Amino acid sequence: MKKTMLRGGLLAGLCLVFVWGCQRAEEPEVSYSEDVRPILEKNCVECHVEGAAGYEASGFSMASYEDLMEGTKFGSVIKPEDSFTSALIMLVEGRADPSIQMPHGKEPLTEEEIATLKTWVDQGAKNN
Repeated sequence: MKKTMLRGGLLAGLCLVFVWGCQRAEEPEVSYSEDVRPILEKNCVECHVEGAAGYEASGFSMASYEDLMEGTKFGSVIKPEDSFTSALIMLVEGRADPSIQMPHGKEPLTEEEIATLKTWVDQGAKNN
């Protein structure tokens, strides 16, 4: 009886994992140019271009996809396929020190904007 219940529980768990994986695979692809770039332009680029305060403090430019992927003078900010450990996501979610939460001195990004950035990173942070 216990073996049957254990097998049933394992089978149910595997089915849930399979269904969850299939649902994630069906997520619409997030486009850098159509979805991500507008969020960055609205909230980040004004400070993170050469000559602006954010760039001067961190060496981080968001002027282009290539600059974004290059990161800061301290290292990369995006780890493709891993939004949880990507510094950009930590900063906009407020998981880093509050003094460096981004965007600095402005309204935080909306939950929808953060979700878009996270999905884009998790999908590989493609230049699409």
